[in-house]
Amino acid sequence: MTQDFVIGFGRQAIELALMMALPMLGVGLGVGVVVSVIQAATQIQEMTLTFIPKIVCMFVTLLLAMPWLMERMLTFTREVFVNIPFYIRQG
Repeated sequence: MTQDFVIGFGRQAIELALMMALPMLGVGLGVGVVVSVIQAATQIQEMTLTFIPKIVCMFVTLLLAMPWLMERMLTFTREVFVNIPFYIRQG
């Protein structure tokens, strides 16, 4: 295996991990901003108030995105297993 191959393979894995985390992180960010604006408008500064809506929304997003996430993981894993002979020949 060459250094370029290992770097490319690692890059693909990191891109997949980031793409899979993106829906939950985006929803968490959006809900956090909305709750912060509501807290600022009402002057309620309860620290635990932000966690419950974030957790619920992120869980719902995870449930909705699960088929897409599983498809991405299965595709990546399938490509790795199919290309094992190619990886061995490169070494």
